[in-house]
Amino acid sequence: MKRILFTTMLAAVLLVAGCGQSGGKSEEPAMNHSTGHGSGNSESSSQHEGHEENGGAEEGVSSNVQALFSYSNDSVKPNEEFVVKIRIQAPDGEPYDAFDTVHEKKMHLIIVNKDLSYFSHIHPDYEGGGQFTITTSLPAAGEYKWIADFKLEGGSALNRSEWMTVQGNAPALKPVEPDEQLVKTVDGKQVTLSMDHLMANMELSLNFHIADASTKEPISNLQPYLGAVGHVVILSEDAEQYLHVHPTEERSTGPDASFMTTFPHSGVYKIWGQFQQDGKVFTVPFVVKVP
Repeated sequence: MKRILFTTMLAAVLLVAGCGQSGGKSEEPAMNHSTGHGSGNSESSSQHEGHEENGGAEEGVSSNVQALFSYSNDSVKPNEEFVVKIRIQAPDGEPYDAFDTVHEKKMHLIIVNKDLSYFSHIHPDYEGGGQFTITTSLPAAGEYKWIADFKLEGGSALNRSEWMTVQGNAPALKPVEPDEQLVKTVDGKQVTLSMDHLMANMELSLNFHIADASTKEPISNLQPYLGAVGHVVILSEDAEQYLHVHPTEERSTGPDASFMTTFPHSGVYKIWGQFQQDGKVFTVPFVVKVP
């Protein structure tokens, strides 16, 4: 009788332990959401399937969304225009053809080089049938990462990316080093970045204070850029962690533009803030080390 009772209790313990080990998917780290235009009809001679940033699992339809990147030239060279096509599709090749407009665009395309010294934020034209197209050029030989940032109709924000190579003798890569002071002067503006704290996996506030570089007078006539006072793109130094951050007060006109975000891991990150005044967009880069 004692042996039967012991066996029954052991089975119950094993059953409870088994239930505690769920086989469910882990959630992808939250994306903090988010110019030139061109089009072309050249047939691509190379195609590549983009992968998702952060390596996280996504639930539902989103986890099956693919981006197929193709280029009009087999051998892209510096400063030569070429056509890039990005097809958003399911694993069986069927295209997704309904996209939400996010900050005035159906797709934001971010391009950086290997050491993050080059940055571009452009917007492909949507041709229908899941395909986006743009004509562009890149300034130097080396590796570049394309990050396609988009949102399926009624879905969540997604991004897919891939690396490609521009042929030629690439310049030596420079280390991505944290700035000693978070003050930069760009296009006659002095931009100061401040944060309430800096720590991985903790929501924080990024504030950009913008003033005239010569007079130090605050600038309060910023114009909307893509429907907001500004946009912020953040990448880890290896370009694997990607954040596209939108402002907390989109209708602000300066001198302050605030954003909320969370750095997913410790390490070095580069931050690009983009703003507009007098019809001209200016981009301000900062590098920080997150404990």
